[in-house]
Amino acid sequence: MSRPAAASGSGAVSGKRSSAQAPGMVPLLLSQLATVQSAKSIIFYYVLYRYAGRLFRHLRVYGVTTSLYKLYTSFSRTILTIILRTPAARRRVERDLGKAMKDVESKLIPPTPHLALNKELPSYGKSSDWLMQELRKLQQLEVGGPEPIGFDNWESRNGEGVWRSGKISGAVYHGGQEMSDLLADAIKMFMLTNPLHPDVFPGVRKMEAEVISMVLRMFNAPDDAAGSTTSGGTESILMACRTMREWGRTVKGITEPEMILPASAHAAFFKAGDYFGIKVHQIPVDPVTRKVLLPKVKRAINKNTILIVGSAPNFPDGIIDPIPALASMAKRANVGLHVDCCLGSFLVPFLERAGLPSEPFDFRVDGVTSISCDTHKYGFAPKGSSVVMYRSAALRRHQYYVQADWAGGVYASPAIAGSRPGSLIAGTWAALMAMGEEGYTQSCKEIVGAARTIEQRIREEIKDLRIMGRPLVSVVAFHSAGKVSIYDVGDGMSKKGWHLNALATEPPGIHIACTKLTVPVVDQFVSDLKATVAEVKKTKKGGPQGNMAALYGLGSSSAVGPSLVGELSSRFLDTLTKV
Repeated sequence: MSRPAAASGSGAVSGKRSSAQAPGMVPLLLSQLATVQSAKSIIFYYVLYRYAGRLFRHLRVYGVTTSLYKLYTSFSRTILTIILRTPAARRRVERDLGKAMKDVESKLIPPTPHLALNKELPSYGKSSDWLMQELRKLQQLEVGGPEPIGFDNWESRNGEGVWRSGKISGAVYHGGQEMSDLLADAIKMFMLTNPLHPDVFPGVRKMEAEVISMVLRMFNAPDDAAGSTTSGGTESILMACRTMREWGRTVKGITEPEMILPASAHAAFFKAGDYFGIKVHQIPVDPVTRKVLLPKVKRAINKNTILIVGSAPNFPDGIIDPIPALASMAKRANVGLHVDCCLGSFLVPFLERAGLPSEPFDFRVDGVTSISCDTHKYGFAPKGSSVVMYRSAALRRHQYYVQADWAGGVYASPAIAGSRPGSLIAGTWAALMAMGEEGYTQSCKEIVGAARTIEQRIREEIKDLRIMGRPLVSVVAFHSAGKVSIYDVGDGMSKKGWHLNALATEPPGIHIACTKLTVPVVDQFVSDLKATVAEVKKTKKGGPQGNMAALYGLGSSSAVGPSLVGELSSRFLDTLTKV
């Protein structure tokens, strides 16, 4: 009997404990529930805060009206893109794009029965004589000639004549045949070199350091300034943007970086934003002066800003932005100011010396933190050469990539490339040393003088066109005064052999970037332009459009226009590697 009693007593004790624990469990569960609920609330309000902050910053920069228009445009493009994916619409789009691409391919990939077709490695190596003959044929190849190229007429064709004629806007920055021969010799001497191995090629290291130093001095850099050579203006701009992104993250703790660009800034800045996750604020320019609107730049600066950009000059219309004012804003906000001198390169530093008007743009302006300069443009260096400069070596450090624990050993590179052609560094060094200050000053006088003559004669002699802004360097941009289609003018000039740049500005325009090759053909350019404008005025509207009018007209025709132009551009890039 004692055992049941004991069992009963044990059960009674257990029951008392359960009843005693029950009230304690409720607060525990409630506290846990409250913790989870609090965590959810914290996450919700954090996300809300972040997106509200982004919305506020966006509205601060663009205002309600522009923001609503951007939203409408984005929504319209989305809807139209969905519609264009329907079978019927897609067939029509494909048909139209297919016709356009056939036209592109017929011009870029002309029939070449006189050339061997090489889709795979030859079974045995070709002789030097065969190779040199093929290379000469390739050199003479031209696009859009009056008749097909064949075995009987290829030697009479002159593909180089297209650019040697001086009818190209920019593209070929020719310093003369003597300079070309010098560069070829320098490149040949250093053909196998690679600055990745400075212990093996100390001469290349020395030349690269001297090129950077010479360019820094041209732009009046302080003693502790530093720089790097790159493969071109795009890489120089990419490196400047990456440097400021890393600076912003390391020094200011910025994890959502933003940069502020004039609408006239080079497309490479947008590429940098896409590559490196930097939000881009695009600021409009004054419709008359073509300079960036400073009040709107000021409104766009916020706690996430890492960089402001100015151009000297910009690519579209050749205008120098108000660099001192931008530098003042950048310094007050403790952010970087990059000056894009890729196009101005070896012209803007010599304007004053040449006795030509100039504006402040270099390191003498307090607040300028970095500058990009293309040595392969008006420096006449071989293609694939540029320099990016920083006010201090400490700032340049943020550009580097270093991996100390790589299995292959310590890896460190100053810019994007690992291996680089030392031959291009040798060619660049040779060009700078051969030209010198006097040579570049004279070149500046000739090229900028040609641009000023073109500008003046258009203002005085062609009343149906208007010059865009007050250009000071090599670019002359113009738009219609209202009676002619500027893109039809561009197509008309193309028929006369000119290769000009169409501008998707507001209003639409065309520009010519003068080079040394332009200098002797200034009169011909003005004469052809006058004749073309007269022809366009006589042409009835509604006739067949040229390539420039069709492409840029499509881009501005509707909200989905840019998407179609983008698709056409992608297909164009596909064509470049079609055998």
